[in-house]
Formats: sequence, C-alpha cells, structure tokens
Amino acid sequence: MKTKVIGLTGGIGSGKTTIANYFASLGVPVYIADEEAKKILNTPDVITEVVAVFGQEILTDSIPDRKKIAALVFNNPEKLQVLNNIIHPKVSEHFHDWLDIYKDAPFVIKEAAILFESGSYKNCDKIILVTAPEEIRIERVIKRDGGTAQEVRKRMANQWNDDRKKEFSDFIINNIILNDAKNQAHSIYDTLKNV
Repeated sequence: MKTKVIGLTGGIGSGKTTIANYFASLGVPVYIADEEAKKILNTPDVITEVVAVFGQEILTDSIPDRKKIAALVFNNPEKLQVLNNIIHPKVSEHFHDWLDIYKDAPFVIKEAAILFESGSYKNCDKIILVTAPEEIRIERVIKRDGGTAQEVRKRMANQWNDDRKKEFSDFIINNIILNDAKNQAHSIYDTLKNV
C-alpha cells in the first residue's frame, strides 16, 4: 500500500509549523520543506548557482544570507521565480528520498509554505490548509521575525490568498485559538488514519 502524502500549508503567520509539530507529536512523519530548502541553499552547488544569478553581495561569510536574498526577491516576482526554480526541484528530489524511509507509514505530512504556488500540491493525496485572520497573522509574524506590518503584507502578496487555497484543500484548520486548532488537527488525524 502506497504511503499517502498529506500536504500541509497556510499563509505566513497562519501557524502551519505549529500544526505540523502537533502531527509529529502524534507519531506522524513530518517533512518541513522550508527547513530543507534552507539546508539546500547552503550546499556548495546551490551557492554557486545562486551567486551566478544574484551576485557575490548576497553572501555573508561565504554563505547565502537569507535576509539579503529576501530583500532582493520579495519585491521582484521574476527574481523570486528564478530562486524557486533553483531550490524547489532539489527540495522535491530530497522529499522523494525522505519518503522512501517512511514508505511503511500509512501517511506522512509534507509542510510547505508555497505548496500551491510551487505546484507541488498536485503530488499530494490530500491537503490541509491552516488559516487565521490576516491581522492575527501579521501580529504573529512581527512578534516572531520583527519588521513592520507593511513588510509582512509584501510577503503575503507573494502567496495565494486563503480563498484561492481553500478551493484545492480537503481539510481546513482555523488557527485562532491553539487548543481549538489542535482539536481540529486531531480529528483530521483520526480521519486520515482510517482512510
């Protein structure tokens, strides 16, 4: 029986990583695509590729500086696309190797911020969308990363809005109060266990 891949996504500040960690606490194998992308960005081949496109100035101590890269790409959709075209195929390849390790699990969670935007949602059996009102999301991101509401809104503008994501999602978790969100996640877990 093939392991089911459950995509888990949500806009910035929605709390998708918190929900992913909750699934992990239930014993579900969880792949955090953004964490793997960060590691891949620091591999020698990728550093060479990224420097060829964006120049030496994106490096700090010979390592790609994510803040410098973010400043370049978040206001420039073409540059963001170029960066995604370098990183995402490698994340996808890494995910398939990771999936082999968990081929006996009934399902795994693949958490990815841009699951829809990258097109990788098409390779998922089911999709869980984590949502929260925009103002709450902005507040969370400022608390976590610093910055301004305007900067957070710019980052949001690079992601699909929740209404568009909902059309492609099988389950929706409203993450306003964490305990409620965990209860919703648990009932999805029970459903997926029995599919």
